Amino acid sequence: LILDLNHKSFVRMDGEEATKHFLQELVNILLAYINKSLKRSSKVLDFHYPHQLKEGLEGFSLELPDQPDNLEQLLVDCRDTLKYGVKTGHPRFFNQLSTGLDIIGLAGEWLTSTANTNMFTYEISPVFILMEEVVLRKMHSIIGWPEEDGDGIFCPGGTMSNLYSVLLARFHLFPVVKTHGMSAIPRLALFTSAHSHYSIKKSAAVLGIGSENVIVVRCDERGKMISSELNSSIETAKSKGLVPFYVNATAGTTVYGAFDPLNEIADICKHHGLWMHVDAAWGGGLLLSNKHRVKLQGIERAHSVTWNPHKMMGVPLQCSTILVKKKGLLQECNQLCAEYLFQPDKHYDVSYDTGDKSIQCGRHVDVFKLWLMWKAKGSEGFEAQINHCLENAEYLYYKLKRRSDFQLVFKGKPEHSNVCFWYLPKRLQSILPSPERDRELHMVAPKIKTKMMEEGFTMIGYQPLEDKVNFFRCVFSNPATQREDVDFLIDEIVRLGCEL
Repeated sequence: LILDLNHKSFVRMDGEEATKHFLQELVNILLAYINKSLKRSSKVLDFHYPHQLKEGLEGFSLELPDQPDNLEQLLVDCRDTLKYGVKTGHPRFFNQLSTGLDIIGLAGEWLTSTANTNMFTYEISPVFILMEEVVLRKMHSIIGWPEEDGDGIFCPGGTMSNLYSVLLARFHLFPVVKTHGMSAIPRLALFTSAHSHYSIKKSAAVLGIGSENVIVVRCDERGKMISSELNSSIETAKSKGLVPFYVNATAGTTVYGAFDPLNEIADICKHHGLWMHVDAAWGGGLLLSNKHRVKLQGIERAHSVTWNPHKMMGVPLQCSTILVKKKGLLQECNQLCAEYLFQPDKHYDVSYDTGDKSIQCGRHVDVFKLWLMWKAKGSEGFEAQINHCLENAEYLYYKLKRRSDFQLVFKGKPEHSNVCFWYLPKRLQSILPSPERDRELHMVAPKIKTKMMEEGFTMIGYQPLEDKVNFFRCVFSNPATQREDVDFLIDEIVRLGCEL
């Protein structure tokens, strides 16, 4: 017996009918959620504290039963899971770099899960393997590399993509490390900016290089690496007996959205013989915009690039790539020739088996949703939505600049879609800058964020950075967001914070 949710009655079904009914009801739940996510009148989240969700709400329980639940309960659980989560596709969700709900991308994710295959060999993933080759080649050409020379692979997030870059750079300089380990090579040093992603230090820790051997290079007031500081840092490391081998340049920093001077960094890397990586996880999408790609000038000189389509291009999570200029290096660095997977005497060209290029064995199909979105939008469609997101950032910037109750973290228009600012309650507007004022201001953003999440109508992130106390960081990567949503965000911050 299966409950018909439309007519509130039980009907008898065989296995095939029950399966069809269950999936149709699930699709109805998903469509209702999508519709709600795109409605501005709906909340971004229905917030509950961890203890409330753990204790159970309105029949929703996280506990696992000994006896199986029926399909109707599973449908209720699906609905409740979405109900108590965060609608990251909502036009007023500004909290993360990855936002939006692309319907074509969503369809691609559904098909991928239905196919339920693995990317390690052509024999079980023939179409997806070829799609990955086509998409990576397209991304190489957009960067400015010769299509036939490049290589790459889809990874589970930008942190893993950045880890690949350090791994490849080390192997390229010292191939013996693959078999003999770190004891067979000198003490290495790598360089990254003070505003770069923490994954560079994490990669050094994971790979046995050591986080203390990551040399952090000073940035200017806009968050860009100072190239002269990089050069002197390299010289200092050499004088201490370290062997510099790798520089990470960031194209679109996480907080400020800053772009390091790539050509200047490339010159320094060439002079010292270092591997140049560009972490364009956040900023890579701008390569698709004729208006904004100039901000990544010099990226074609990099040895490797991280680019996350799940950020600025709006592809559903996860979708991240490591792109490598030298063909064959991924294979040489990672292959172990496991005979139970990568037999050399298969009846097809085994160079299409990607598993030995990867650190992973099992690898999720992340390419299809991007491929399908590219088919649906074309490069011009991606360009339009990226330009739109940066226009939203510029609109917010100019609105805040004209107000006395907001203060921008740095002067000048944002380079990317990040806008960083403080809200100044009335009592702080007349106080001159001082340590005491900073202490008061530091508490404003967290208090507003608390109220914002409890009410649930919008969501924005905050953080301190270096000597700057907590400030809001608004990011735009959802093409559904319009100027009315930007206006709403400002009004909501004022409403929640004016009495602080």
